[in-house]
Amino acid sequence: MAATAIDTAARREKSRWAGLGLSERQAWSLLFVAPYVAIFIGFVLFPVGYSFWLARSPQLYVELAADPIFLRTVINTFVFLVVAINVKMALALFLSGFFTHKRWWVKVLAVLFVLPWAVPSIPTILSVRFMLNPEWGVINQLIFSLTAEDGPNWLNDPALALTLSMLVHIWKSLPFWTLILLAGRLAIPGELYEAASVDGAGAWHRFRYITWPSMSTLYVTCTLLSMIFTVGDFNSVYLLTGGGPADLTHVLATLGIRYLRLDQVGLAMASIVCALPLILPLVYFMMRRLSR
Repeated sequence: MAATAIDTAARREKSRWAGLGLSERQAWSLLFVAPYVAIFIGFVLFPVGYSFWLARSPQLYVELAADPIFLRTVINTFVFLVVAINVKMALALFLSGFFTHKRWWVKVLAVLFVLPWAVPSIPTILSVRFMLNPEWGVINQLIFSLTAEDGPNWLNDPALALTLSMLVHIWKSLPFWTLILLAGRLAIPGELYEAASVDGAGAWHRFRYITWPSMSTLYVTCTLLSMIFTVGDFNSVYLLTGGGPADLTHVLATLGIRYLRLDQVGLAMASIVCALPLILPLVYFMMRRLSR
Protein backbone atom coordinates (compact mmCIF):
# COMPACT_ATOMS: atom_id res chain seq x y z
CA MET A 1 0.00 0.00 0.00
CA ALA A 2 2.79 2.42 0.86
CA ALA A 3 4.59 1.71 -2.44
CA THR A 4 1.34 2.21 -4.33
CA ALA A 5 0.76 5.57 -2.65
CA ILE A 6 4.30 6.71 -3.48
CA ASP A 7 3.92 5.67 -7.12
CA THR A 8 0.58 7.48 -7.32
CA ALA A 9 2.12 10.68 -5.87
CA ALA A 10 5.05 10.44 -8.30
CA ARG A 11 2.69 10.07 -11.27
CA ARG A 12 0.71 13.11 -10.12
CA GLU A 13 3.92 15.11 -9.77
CA LYS A 14 5.07 14.11 -13.26
CA SER A 15 1.68 14.91 -14.74
CA ARG A 16 1.75 18.31 -13.05
CA TRP A 17 5.12 19.20 -14.61
CA ALA A 18 4.03 17.68 -17.93
CA GLY A 19 1.05 20.00 -17.91
CA LEU A 20 3.49 22.90 -17.80
CA GLY A 21 5.51 21.51 -20.68
CA LEU A 22 8.46 20.61 -18.43
CA SER A 23 10.18 17.40 -17.56
CA GLU A 24 10.82 16.61 -13.91
CA ARG A 25 14.54 17.37 -14.30
CA GLN A 26 13.84 20.74 -15.94
CA ALA A 27 11.36 21.61 -13.21
CA TRP A 28 13.83 20.91 -10.40
CA SER A 29 16.52 22.86 -12.28
CA LEU A 30 14.23 25.86 -12.43
CA LEU A 31 13.45 25.58 -8.74
CA PHE A 32 17.14 25.63 -7.85
CA VAL A 33 17.90 28.53 -10.19
CA ALA A 34 14.90 30.64 -9.16
CA PRO A 35 16.45 32.10 -5.95
CA TYR A 36 19.57 33.27 -7.83
CA VAL A 37 17.44 34.82 -10.56
CA ALA A 38 15.36 36.61 -7.92
CA ILE A 39 18.51 37.94 -6.21
CA PHE A 40 19.90 39.13 -9.56
CA ILE A 41 16.67 40.91 -10.43
CA GLY A 42 16.26 42.46 -6.99
CA PHE A 43 19.84 43.56 -6.32
CA VAL A 44 21.33 44.09 -9.80
CA LEU A 45 18.77 44.45 -12.57
CA PHE A 46 16.27 46.60 -10.69
CA PRO A 47 18.78 49.13 -9.23
CA VAL A 48 20.54 49.50 -12.60
CA GLY A 49 17.27 49.83 -14.47
CA TYR A 50 15.94 52.34 -11.94
CA SER A 51 19.13 54.40 -12.28
CA PHE A 52 18.71 54.55 -16.05
CA TRP A 53 15.08 55.51 -15.60
CA LEU A 54 16.04 58.40 -13.30
CA ALA A 55 18.65 59.55 -15.85
CA ARG A 56 16.35 59.21 -18.87
CA SER A 57 15.78 62.92 -19.51
CA PRO A 58 18.07 64.54 -22.16
CA GLN A 59 17.81 67.81 -20.23
CA LEU A 60 19.85 66.28 -17.43
CA TYR A 61 22.80 65.78 -19.76
CA VAL A 62 22.46 69.33 -21.07
CA GLU A 63 22.66 70.63 -17.49
CA LEU A 64 25.54 68.28 -16.75
CA ALA A 65 27.54 69.47 -19.76
CA ALA A 66 26.89 73.09 -18.76
CA ASP A 67 28.34 72.49 -15.30
CA PRO A 68 32.03 73.52 -15.41
CA ILE A 69 32.81 71.02 -12.65
CA PHE A 70 31.74 68.16 -14.96
CA LEU A 71 34.42 68.91 -17.58
CA ARG A 72 37.07 69.18 -14.87
CA THR A 73 35.82 65.89 -13.44
CA VAL A 74 36.16 64.09 -16.78
CA ILE A 75 39.72 65.38 -17.14
CA ASN A 76 40.54 64.31 -13.59
CA THR A 77 39.15 60.84 -14.30
CA PHE A 78 41.29 60.43 -17.43
CA VAL A 79 44.39 61.62 -15.60
CA PHE A 80 43.65 59.29 -12.71
CA LEU A 81 43.22 56.30 -15.01
CA VAL A 82 46.22 56.97 -17.25
CA VAL A 83 48.73 57.96 -14.57
CA ALA A 84 47.71 56.06 -11.44
CA ILE A 85 46.87 52.76 -13.12
CA ASN A 86 50.03 52.58 -15.24
CA VAL A 87 52.31 53.58 -12.36
CA LYS A 88 50.59 51.07 -10.07
CA MET A 89 50.81 48.17 -12.51
CA ALA A 90 54.45 48.93 -13.37
CA LEU A 91 55.33 48.94 -9.68
CA ALA A 92 53.34 45.74 -9.16
CA LEU A 93 55.28 44.04 -11.95
CA PHE A 94 58.60 45.13 -10.45
CA LEU A 95 57.67 44.19 -6.89
CA SER A 96 56.33 40.81 -7.95
CA GLY A 97 59.85 39.98 -9.07
CA PHE A 98 61.31 41.27 -5.81
CA PHE A 99 59.02 39.13 -3.66
CA THR A 100 60.08 35.94 -5.47
CA HIS A 101 63.38 36.03 -3.56
CA LYS A 102 63.42 33.32 -0.88
CA ARG A 103 64.91 35.28 2.03
CA TRP A 104 63.33 35.56 5.46
CA TRP A 105 63.39 39.36 5.50
CA VAL A 106 61.65 39.45 2.12
CA LYS A 107 58.82 37.40 3.63
CA VAL A 108 58.58 39.85 6.54
CA LEU A 109 58.43 42.78 4.11
CA ALA A 110 55.73 40.96 2.13
CA VAL A 111 53.51 40.71 5.21
CA LEU A 112 53.96 44.43 5.99
CA PHE A 113 53.42 45.28 2.32
CA VAL A 114 50.01 43.56 2.22
CA LEU A 115 48.68 45.36 5.32
CA PRO A 116 47.42 48.57 3.59
CA TRP A 117 45.28 46.47 1.26
CA ALA A 118 44.04 44.17 4.01
CA VAL A 119 42.96 46.99 6.36
CA PRO A 120 39.58 48.68 5.54
CA SER A 121 39.75 51.85 3.44
CA ILE A 122 37.99 54.27 5.78
CA PRO A 123 40.45 54.21 8.72
CA THR A 124 43.55 54.00 6.51
CA ILE A 125 42.68 56.84 4.14
CA LEU A 126 41.28 59.04 6.91
CA SER A 127 44.50 58.52 8.86
CA VAL A 128 46.43 59.84 5.85
CA ARG A 129 44.08 62.82 5.71
CA PHE A 130 44.72 63.58 9.38
CA MET A 131 48.47 63.29 8.81
CA LEU A 132 48.21 65.89 6.01
CA ASN A 133 46.33 68.42 8.15
CA PRO A 134 48.21 71.73 7.79
CA GLU A 135 47.76 72.76 11.43
CA TRP A 136 48.21 69.67 13.58
CA GLY A 137 49.12 66.93 11.10
CA VAL A 138 52.21 64.89 11.90
CA ILE A 139 53.82 65.62 8.51
CA ASN A 140 53.73 69.41 8.91
CA GLN A 141 54.83 69.11 12.53
CA LEU A 142 57.84 67.11 11.37
CA ILE A 143 58.63 69.71 8.69
CA PHE A 144 58.40 72.48 11.28
CA SER A 145 60.68 70.64 13.70
CA LEU A 146 63.31 70.17 10.98
CA THR A 147 63.13 73.52 9.16
CA ALA A 148 61.32 75.85 11.62
CA GLU A 149 58.93 76.67 8.75
CA ASP A 150 55.29 75.84 8.22
CA GLY A 151 54.55 73.02 5.85
CA PRO A 152 52.29 73.36 2.80
CA ASN A 153 48.52 73.14 2.89
CA TRP A 154 48.55 69.78 1.16
CA LEU A 155 44.90 69.46 0.25
CA ASN A 156 44.25 73.09 -0.64
CA ASP A 157 46.02 72.93 -4.02
CA PRO A 158 43.95 71.05 -6.64
CA ALA A 159 46.92 69.55 -8.52
CA LEU A 160 48.66 68.50 -5.32
CA ALA A 161 45.45 67.12 -3.81
CA LEU A 162 44.70 65.03 -6.91
CA THR A 163 48.28 63.76 -6.95
CA LEU A 164 48.00 62.73 -3.32
CA SER A 165 44.73 60.97 -4.09
CA MET A 166 46.46 58.98 -6.82
CA LEU A 167 49.32 58.12 -4.47
CA VAL A 168 46.87 56.92 -1.84
CA HIS A 169 45.08 54.81 -4.45
CA ILE A 170 48.39 53.27 -5.55
CA TRP A 171 49.45 52.63 -1.95
CA LYS A 172 46.11 51.04 -1.07
CA SER A 173 45.61 48.73 -4.06
CA LEU A 174 49.21 47.99 -5.08
CA PRO A 175 49.54 44.89 -2.81
CA PHE A 176 46.56 43.17 -4.43
CA TRP A 177 47.86 43.45 -7.99
CA THR A 178 51.38 42.59 -6.85
CA LEU A 179 50.06 39.32 -5.42
CA ILE A 180 48.24 38.53 -8.67
CA LEU A 181 51.38 39.13 -10.76
CA LEU A 182 53.48 37.24 -8.21
CA ALA A 183 51.25 34.21 -8.73
CA GLY A 184 51.78 34.60 -12.47
CA ARG A 185 55.57 34.68 -12.00
CA LEU A 186 55.54 31.60 -9.80
CA ALA A 187 53.66 29.69 -12.52
CA ILE A 188 56.58 30.11 -14.94
CA PRO A 189 58.74 26.93 -14.95
CA GLY A 190 62.05 27.49 -13.19
CA GLU A 191 63.82 25.36 -15.80
CA LEU A 192 63.45 28.18 -18.30
CA TYR A 193 65.40 30.57 -16.08
CA GLU A 194 68.03 27.93 -15.35
CA ALA A 195 68.55 27.25 -19.06
CA ALA A 196 68.76 30.98 -19.77
CA SER A 197 71.34 31.44 -17.00
CA VAL A 198 73.44 28.61 -18.45
CA ASP A 199 73.33 30.35 -21.82
CA GLY A 200 74.65 33.51 -20.16
CA ALA A 201 71.42 35.56 -20.18
CA GLY A 202 71.33 38.43 -17.71
CA ALA A 203 68.42 39.64 -15.60
CA TRP A 204 67.13 41.96 -18.33
CA HIS A 205 67.23 39.27 -21.02
CA ARG A 206 65.52 36.76 -18.74
CA PHE A 207 62.74 39.28 -18.13
CA ARG A 208 62.46 40.22 -21.80
CA TYR A 209 62.43 36.75 -23.29
CA ILE A 210 60.90 34.62 -20.51
CA THR A 211 59.01 36.64 -17.88
CA TRP A 212 57.27 39.21 -20.07
CA PRO A 213 56.08 36.82 -22.85
CA SER A 214 54.69 34.53 -20.14
CA MET A 215 52.95 37.33 -18.21
CA SER A 216 51.94 39.86 -20.86
CA THR A 217 48.36 38.55 -21.14
CA LEU A 218 47.96 38.51 -17.36
CA TYR A 219 49.46 41.99 -17.05
CA VAL A 220 47.15 43.54 -19.67
CA THR A 221 44.10 41.79 -18.21
CA CYS A 222 44.95 43.05 -14.72
CA THR A 223 45.44 46.56 -16.10
CA LEU A 224 42.02 46.53 -17.76
CA LEU A 225 40.38 45.15 -14.61
CA SER A 226 42.11 47.77 -12.49
CA MET A 227 40.81 50.52 -14.77
CA ILE A 228 37.26 49.17 -14.52
CA PHE A 229 37.49 48.98 -10.73
CA THR A 230 39.02 52.45 -10.48
CA VAL A 231 36.27 54.14 -12.51
CA GLY A 232 33.81 53.06 -9.82
CA ASP A 233 36.17 53.61 -6.87
CA PHE A 234 35.44 56.79 -4.93
CA ASN A 235 37.26 56.02 -1.67
CA SER A 236 40.68 57.41 -2.54
CA VAL A 237 39.35 60.80 -3.63
CA TYR A 238 36.26 61.20 -1.48
CA LEU A 239 37.82 60.18 1.83
CA LEU A 240 41.02 62.17 1.26
CA THR A 241 39.87 65.40 -0.38
CA GLY A 242 36.07 65.18 -0.47
CA GLY A 243 36.34 66.51 -4.04
CA GLY A 244 37.88 69.74 -2.79
CA PRO A 245 39.18 72.31 -2.86
CA ALA A 246 36.27 74.03 -4.63
CA ASP A 247 35.11 70.73 -6.17
CA LEU A 248 38.24 70.62 -8.39
CA THR A 249 39.43 67.10 -7.56
CA HIS A 250 36.24 65.20 -8.25
CA VAL A 251 36.24 62.08 -10.42
CA LEU A 252 33.12 60.59 -11.97
CA ALA A 253 32.64 58.24 -9.02
CA THR A 254 32.55 61.13 -6.53
CA LEU A 255 30.68 63.64 -8.68
CA GLY A 256 27.49 61.62 -8.26
CA ILE A 257 27.86 61.87 -4.48
CA ARG A 258 28.20 65.65 -4.78
CA TYR A 259 24.92 65.89 -6.67
CA LEU A 260 23.22 63.58 -4.19
CA ARG A 261 24.30 65.86 -1.35
CA LEU A 262 22.77 68.75 -3.30
CA ASP A 263 19.52 66.73 -3.65
CA GLN A 264 19.94 66.52 -7.43
CA VAL A 265 19.27 62.82 -7.91
CA GLY A 266 18.78 63.05 -11.67
CA LEU A 267 22.16 64.71 -12.22
CA ALA A 268 23.77 62.16 -9.90
CA MET A 269 22.44 59.28 -11.98
CA ALA A 270 23.34 61.06 -15.23
CA SER A 271 26.94 61.53 -14.07
CA ILE A 272 27.14 57.80 -13.33
CA VAL A 273 25.70 56.93 -16.75
CA CYS A 274 28.38 59.14 -18.32
CA ALA A 275 30.99 56.73 -16.96
CA LEU A 276 29.68 53.94 -19.21
CA PRO A 277 31.60 55.16 -22.31
CA LEU A 278 34.74 54.57 -20.25
CA ILE A 279 33.74 51.21 -18.76
CA LEU A 280 32.14 49.45 -21.74
CA PRO A 281 35.19 49.62 -24.07
CA LEU A 282 37.38 48.34 -21.25
CA VAL A 283 35.00 45.43 -20.64
CA TYR A 284 34.89 44.70 -24.38
CA PHE A 285 38.67 44.62 -24.79
CA MET A 286 39.08 42.50 -21.66
CA MET A 287 36.53 39.91 -22.73
CA ARG A 288 38.00 39.85 -26.23
CA ARG A 289 41.46 39.11 -24.85
CA LEU A 290 40.12 36.44 -22.50
CA SER A 291 38.21 34.76 -25.35
CA ARG A 292 41.50 34.25 -27.20
